[in-house]
Amino acid sequence: MTTNKRIVLASRPQGAVQPENFRIEEAPTSRPGEGEVLVRNEWLSLDPYMRGRMSDAKSYVKGVDIGEVMVGQTVGEVVESAHPGFKPGDKVLTSTGWQQYGVARGKELRMIDASRVPASYYLGILGMPGLTAWFGLFELAKPKAGETVVVSAATGAVGSVVGQLAKAKGCRAVGIAGGPEKCDYAVRELGYDACVDYKAGQLHDDLKAACPKGIDVNFENVGGGVLDTVLRQMNLFGRVTVCGLIAEYNATETYGYKALRSILVNRLRVQGMIVFDWAERYGEALADLGARVATRQLKYRESIVEGLDNAPQGLIDLLAGKNFGKQLVRLQP
Repeated sequence: MTTNKRIVLASRPQGAVQPENFRIEEAPTSRPGEGEVLVRNEWLSLDPYMRGRMSDAKSYVKGVDIGEVMVGQTVGEVVESAHPGFKPGDKVLTSTGWQQYGVARGKELRMIDASRVPASYYLGILGMPGLTAWFGLFELAKPKAGETVVVSAATGAVGSVVGQLAKAKGCRAVGIAGGPEKCDYAVRELGYDACVDYKAGQLHDDLKAACPKGIDVNFENVGGGVLDTVLRQMNLFGRVTVCGLIAEYNATETYGYKALRSILVNRLRVQGMIVFDWAERYGEALADLGARVATRQLKYRESIVEGLDNAPQGLIDLLAGKNFGKQLVRLQP
């Protein structure tokens, strides 16, 4: 029987995630039962939400238990099927987590077409990050042509799509990113009108210069001081989509926001988003995103970690902002 390598949660992090919070295990590969399939995972997605799943604090979904396989989406190939809708060789999107092989119920799988685009795209621009960008911008923020849209983590898996969609809508797109290389990429490759380097130490002044007419829409992926700074420059009746708060995920103390008065004074609409709320409409968004990818209207970049053993460090680097684009783990050579 084939041996399955997997990574489980060994302990809950206190503050920043550490390598010792994970444990590598090997066990016999499970066989699929009725209505299930066995998938050989090829790509693993690493995402900021995983930090929350490592905690036992109340959240929108249950956290990972100690000793349980780390949660995560994968794409791979069916190697054995006990479900009439799937056969060996089919490429599928799954949620079997940090392991080389996984058994999943057929109703939990989504068939993908790896002949059109690389299979890894279904974990990024044609997967959860792309869907998050699409619904968070168009359904919640509802930008209008001529408005200024600010996107934090502007070159990340979600932010990079938001900025390009905002430009396509006729908006002025301004990114916030860490370091001159990312800011240059945001403007030169992704088409942002401007990108502010928060690491330069003058975020307020640089953002004000980049947004001379103020900010109408904020797509927030970072939180903390970045969100505080943006709130101070929001226009009347502006909209804030709170998608992520990555600056706070490793914090041991809650950030003390100082600019919440702007929500009252400017009558802002601030709404958190979890992409699962639009599950019944994924097809609509994927059709639009797929068409834009096919016609090269959307550009996309991946950061790749090689091998399951390196997944913990990949997540640690992601949470520290060291990734450039969508963070993935290549599980198979």
